[in-house]
Amino acid sequence: MRESELRRHLVEICHRLYRQGLIAAGDGNVSAKLDEERVLVTPTGFHKGYIKEEDLIITDLTGRRLRGLHKPSSEFLMHALVYAERPDARAVVHAHPPITVGLALAGVTLAECVLSETCLVLGAILTAPYTTPTTDEVPNTLRPYVRQANAIVMDRHGALTIGRDLDEAYNRMEAMEHASKITHAARVIGPVAPLPVHEVKKLQQLATQFGIPRAPDPCTLCNACPNGTGGPIAISAADSSVDAIVEAVVKKFQSS
Repeated sequence: MRESELRRHLVEICHRLYRQGLIAAGDGNVSAKLDEERVLVTPTGFHKGYIKEEDLIITDLTGRRLRGLHKPSSEFLMHALVYAERPDARAVVHAHPPITVGLALAGVTLAECVLSETCLVLGAILTAPYTTPTTDEVPNTLRPYVRQANAIVMDRHGALTIGRDLDEAYNRMEAMEHASKITHAARVIGPVAPLPVHEVKKLQQLATQFGIPRAPDPCTLCNACPNGTGGPIAISAADSSVDAIVEAVVKKFQSS
């Protein structure tokens, strides 16, 4: 895209994030690479639901302002990290999707492959530990997660999605929040079992056939499969009472 086209598109992505309830007020930030040396990024403190093309900033890959009237996003460190660690990345979206963040607050991981479409399109959704926003803690903690996932939940903060273009990065954010809504609704009704491991492998193979990019090794940090040492507790439908679940958890930790 030419710069003028990319500006229009990035502003539309910001407006879309706001319309979908993925950000509020001054939340979030979005960036896209203009070329191999320059990045178009949202400015700090702006309401993204009403941002305009002329408000956007051009920086180098470290976040140093090259052109624009405002300061670039105060959280550009995570964007810089993505572009440094992921040569395939051309766009980054950081938002505060409420259900996704709420599940993380409650200790519910999205790493388990529960929905086939999510597993196919997004792959593993990892949750990174809490870090203080705008500090060096953020990229230092996120580095291994950025290397291994296209969608990352940031505990008590928000979420980060990576794409080969703005649409892909945005669509991943929307898809993650949609999966969170389904997961929340299901857990209100009862226990939720992950897909069997062999089905997950089939979906991963399909993703490769369809040309859907996968992170290099998401399983190293995910470890959510039932046969993984840190995976979920296996509970049968017949033993889904609260007492049975508590007993299973206690046994798991006693044996570890």
